[in-house]
Amino acid sequence: MQSGRPPAPQKPITRLHHIMKKIFRIFAEALNGKEKNFTSGSINRAIILLSIPMILEMVMESLFAVVDVFFVSRVGVGAVATVGLTESVVTLVYAIAVGLSMAATAMVARRVGEGRHEKASAAAAQAILIGLGASLPIGLCGVLFAEDILRMMGASEVVIEDGLGYTRIMLGSNAVIMLLFLLNGIFRGAGDAATAMRSLWIANIINIILDPLFIFGIGPFPELGVQGAAVATAIGRGLGVAYQLSRLFGKSGAIRLRRSHFAIDGLAMRRLAKVGATGAGQFLIGSASWIVLMRIIAHFGSEAVAGYTIAIRLIIFTILPSWGLANAAATLVGQNLGARQPARAEQSVWRSAFINMVFLLGVSVVYAVFAYPLLGLFQPEPAVLEAGVLSLRIICAGYIFFAYGMVISQAFNGAGDTRTPTIINFFCFWVMEIPLSYLLAIQLGWGLAGVCWAIAASESTLAIISIIVFRKGKWKSVVI
Repeated sequence: MQSGRPPAPQKPITRLHHIMKKIFRIFAEALNGKEKNFTSGSINRAIILLSIPMILEMVMESLFAVVDVFFVSRVGVGAVATVGLTESVVTLVYAIAVGLSMAATAMVARRVGEGRHEKASAAAAQAILIGLGASLPIGLCGVLFAEDILRMMGASEVVIEDGLGYTRIMLGSNAVIMLLFLLNGIFRGAGDAATAMRSLWIANIINIILDPLFIFGIGPFPELGVQGAAVATAIGRGLGVAYQLSRLFGKSGAIRLRRSHFAIDGLAMRRLAKVGATGAGQFLIGSASWIVLMRIIAHFGSEAVAGYTIAIRLIIFTILPSWGLANAAATLVGQNLGARQPARAEQSVWRSAFINMVFLLGVSVVYAVFAYPLLGLFQPEPAVLEAGVLSLRIICAGYIFFAYGMVISQAFNGAGDTRTPTIINFFCFWVMEIPLSYLLAIQLGWGLAGVCWAIAASESTLAIISIIVFRKGKWKSVVI
């Protein structure tokens, strides 16, 4: 016989336990390493399942950037300058790798959304062939002309003498950088963000362990100085690529590579090259502008270069996790366009961008308040510290705009429309950012602050233009 009394309210500790179990289940599902089709169900759930491994992937990549410069800074200001100048050039390799990664993600995601997994595997194989073909001449030029490259970047003779080995190894081993980014683009397109995450974790954990061993000569390892950082990076990323290939050639998964997939397919290569070329151009425009900016900053001495380099590493520490959300949006756009659901694709982008904005707003506050103690962990030298704090605070002023700009740019790329963000990048970085940097920093005498204000202004402009163009919706009809 029922008493007629309502059930007792759930105890707070019971409700908390239920919520924690639900969070744990979602987290475990996101990391289980299985490809997922995100063309149906909750959009919020899809964003969470994709973004968790992508954010963790980028957290490890950003942690590597910070840890790497932490150890290198112990060698000296010249070593940090070497890393900064070299990485400005290595971004050209990143441009090609990221461009091909964009093409692979867009094409694989579209084929997966259509349910054509064999075509997705064939596209992945053709992308790998293009990546390997591009890495060979870059590696050869890097080994033969490393000294000339550093001198062209404005390095002093002391920096060239100490950092030549670092530059030669980083450029000579560019194939592992190329493949690491490209293969992760394939996994993301297939909805397997967890495998992409694991490969970067493997690469970067190994690099972090080997960094101090090779830099300082701990135990049986030789003391290689800044060159040791390059050796550690090449080994770590090489093992990450080995893991990726073992998964792609495995017996399970939506993408299963076979020897037959590597037969030259002219049509697939042309499509990949078309999307990848503008994608590479998009990144190249941005990264090449950073090279010019670094050249302008070098005008103010090694301390300015070192401080700026450390500040950028801290910025990357937070920007890269944000790219995890942006990459999630790209996958959702590609798969949903393949399933002919453009409205769902657009909704996914706006939700991802808002989440990203909230995150970066919080980060900008932390960096503004704690700039001095954060930069002091890396380099206590007053001139370097002042340059780093100045760079960090000014560039973070545009973080809210960065949030929308990066997500919407990746949404275009996920749709296979790499041309639109390329045009926007060219205008914002080459027509606006570089001339403005030169005007403020050198002509008006603002120094390093002028460069940083130009960066914040151009990135904010990019975000506003991207939002306006995205709302017109032409990206929904792109065919790849």
